[in-house]
Amino acid sequence: MTQADYAQPLVSANLSSLAFERLEQAIMTGELKPGERLSETTLAKRYGISRGPLREAIGRLEGRNLVERVANQGARVISLRNDELIDLLVIRESLEGMACRLAATRIKPAELKRLQKMLEQHAQDDAVVSGRGYFQGGGDLDFHYRIVKASGNARLFQMLDEELYSLLRLYRQRLSTRPGRPRQALEEHRRVLQALEARDPDAAEAAMRAHIQSSRASLEHHMASEAAPASDVA
Repeated sequence: MTQADYAQPLVSANLSSLAFERLEQAIMTGELKPGERLSETTLAKRYGISRGPLREAIGRLEGRNLVERVANQGARVISLRNDELIDLLVIRESLEGMACRLAATRIKPAELKRLQKMLEQHAQDDAVVSGRGYFQGGGDLDFHYRIVKASGNARLFQMLDEELYSLLRLYRQRLSTRPGRPRQALEEHRRVLQALEARDPDAAEAAMRAHIQSSRASLEHHMASEAAPASDVA
């Protein structure tokens, strides 16, 4: 979504839903930065809507853990500390590893073909090819989301979709911009798919866990490089 799209007024009978979609996309793409305050007055004027629908949209974002309320400051885009992000990745490894194990025996052949086609498209994506990042859409446009759905476990899907998915997707996209990470992540996705195609639960869970561990290692390396100058000065 371009900046022009982000600023374009909304005209629809369902203004709250459209405002939610617009704001969610702005957060995912970084147009709205972590910690940035969401001014209802400014956003209502930008979208050409009343503050009522906008307030509803912000409430939905809060429910998705993309927005937090700060005392005496109002709503802000979520901003996780590094240790909180590490904790999130540990939880993600466990839950998605379990989902991938279940999917190995439950996923349908047609879905395996759709995942294969998805990765073929990702391999041709300009951002991945150039190394700028590995960006996926929401819902069924996301490799991980489809695997969790294919697990056939409704409660597990609910936990990831309603409680963690949006936040995970936000930080996955940001982590994917680290040098060398896009192509590495794509190759890891291919290994996950190979295990699913082999109908091997152990290999599928191991491949997914290894993929998320690799993402965490990339983050920890970045955190260490950021802390190094401060340590040198001390």
